[in-house]
Amino acid sequence: TVEDMKKLQENVIGWEYKPLPYLLATTNLILHDVEVPNIRFDDSLSRPLTEYNDKDRVDVILANPPFGGVVANNNENNFPQTFRTKESADLFLILMIHLLKDGGRAAIVLPDGSLTGDGVKERVRKKLLEDCNLHTIVRLPNSVFQPYASVATNLLFFTKGEKTENIWYYEHRLPEGQKAYSKTKPIRPEEFDALKSWWINREENDQAWQVDIETIKTNGYDL
Repeated sequence: TVEDMKKLQENVIGWEYKPLPYLLATTNLILHDVEVPNIRFDDSLSRPLTEYNDKDRVDVILANPPFGGVVANNNENNFPQTFRTKESADLFLILMIHLLKDGGRAAIVLPDGSLTGDGVKERVRKKLLEDCNLHTIVRLPNSVFQPYASVATNLLFFTKGEKTENIWYYEHRLPEGQKAYSKTKPIRPEEFDALKSWWINREENDQAWQVDIETIKTNGYDL
């Protein structure tokens, strides 16, 4: 509705660091009747975490942060020493946890590389599990982002302000008879119908299982 679009214009903020995606995103929103898109041409890692205050916090974050990249301009120094890393996906995860209000929700895409590993990576995951309830991880096939990337990726759903006790895992499988996604055979919205049904009435099956937090801790917070 017109009212909904006005709320979007007032309450939705986006960041984009590269000129062409910034132009495409702005144009896309204008074509969808968002007359004044609130997309900032900026590097969202360039601001020190200490400069954010309560008015910067948000209710919902939906994000596909860049992964496999290395941050520029020493932006890792904008983060606490214990979380400093050159890997962009890990810094974005810390930023998103920081920006959520208590009770705020997030749904984000992360590669397998952020779900495992020691050192800074382990400390980032520990913070996520202690500050948020990471209640669901949806594991996606490697070819979801073809032809741009072939890394294994996951959808993480979490709520800030409560600790993680159990994590549900759901394995999203390729359609029957299909060996991989591609530019001509991308993932389709209707493929998530089974996941939506399971989400409401969760039961363990050959695609879904639970892992308790003690098991996760014992394994070095490996997700």
